[in-house]
Amino acid sequence: MFKKISHVAIAVKNLEDAIERFSKLSGLKEYHIETVEEQKVRVAVFKIGDSRIELTEPTSVDSPVAKFIERRGEGIHHIAFEVDDIEGQIARISEDGFQLVDVVPRLGANNCLIAFVHPKSFNGVLVELTQELKRDEPEA
Repeated sequence: MFKKISHVAIAVKNLEDAIERFSKLSGLKEYHIETVEEQKVRVAVFKIGDSRIELTEPTSVDSPVAKFIERRGEGIHHIAFEVDDIEGQIARISEDGFQLVDVVPRLGANNCLIAFVHPKSFNGVLVELTQELKRDEPEA
């Protein structure tokens, strides 16, 4: 079961420009930047209440975010939902006939395990499942 909206990711061509514009729009000045090598992206994370906005810039032309921007332009890339048991949710969603991008969770930004549900399975929207790792929990 989904606990909450974890974040909304916005694909951007230039992270620094997007940070400046989002800061002006939102009035938020605090954020952190991290690189997720496996996803080939740099991410600026703005916390808004219990959720986040993640501005996501590709670091390689073959990253999924670069391909998204090439096809669709900048904009909302995915919506992420926090879950307690990502492996259980992957199994449940798969059993319910949804097409998965990831059948095994992998490490994502913000010390989380992640897995994606293909946009063909949900009205053209890429859905991410995310589970926070506890500090003593092993990575997938």
